Amino acid sequence: MEPKTRILIVEDDMIIAANISLQLSNLGYEVIGIQSRGEEAVATAKANPPDLILMDINLKGHLNGIETARAIQQNQNIPIIYLTANTDDSTFLKAKETHPYAFISKPFNKLDLQRTIALTVEQVKDSAETNGKTQPNLQVMHDRIFVRHKGKMVKLMLRDIFYIEAERNYCNIVTNHGCHLVVGTLKTIEKELPRAHFVRVHRSYVINISNVDVLADNHIEINKKAIPVSKSFKENLLARLHTI
Repeated sequence: MEPKTRILIVEDDMIIAANISLQLSNLGYEVIGIQSRGEEAVATAKANPPDLILMDINLKGHLNGIETARAIQQNQNIPIIYLTANTDDSTFLKAKETHPYAFISKPFNKLDLQRTIALTVEQVKDSAETNGKTQPNLQVMHDRIFVRHKGKMVKLMLRDIFYIEAERNYCNIVTNHGCHLVVGTLKTIEKELPRAHFVRVHRSYVINISNVDVLADNHIEINKKAIPVSKSFKENLLARLHTI
């Protein structure tokens, strides 16, 4: 039996912290502690290092969540997932400097928590198996891409991909064979995809233009799935459709 992933919760709202702890326990993780202040979190991480830290960005006290993460990272390399209700650009850029594995926006549900932690644990495991060298979640070749799944790179032919949908901290690649979750923003993944095949049609969707079945005023359809088309992307979509 594999040892349970050990998680430290750093959250100054005790009701939220207790709820997270209960959910994590029900999902099979081991919660090693709940800390409400940054200084206490630093001490706990040093004395009893967890495998993963869930860190509220807006901690009260002398250290906020970002400063707490920096203090921990001076001596330890522990994966951090930020919990935040604050999504302004300034806070995000400061948090990004600490290289978190993911962000979970409040309020979040059990599925958000479950998927984000599961994907982070998988990333950490993959990194450990490759001697600390982080492997990419997605590799693009001429007519196919490879996505990381359970420690292996799985081949997806470009022609089989219908669309890619953003789901907060990860993206869902939908194909005619099923779905594949990968860690990363849609913007990051879009940059890796060949422009000849894929186009952004909405803040949450990148589509394979070769698989469009129906073009309507405000949406398209791929494999009976209606996908919204934003006004800001529509002109580019029409131009691209005319070239195929």
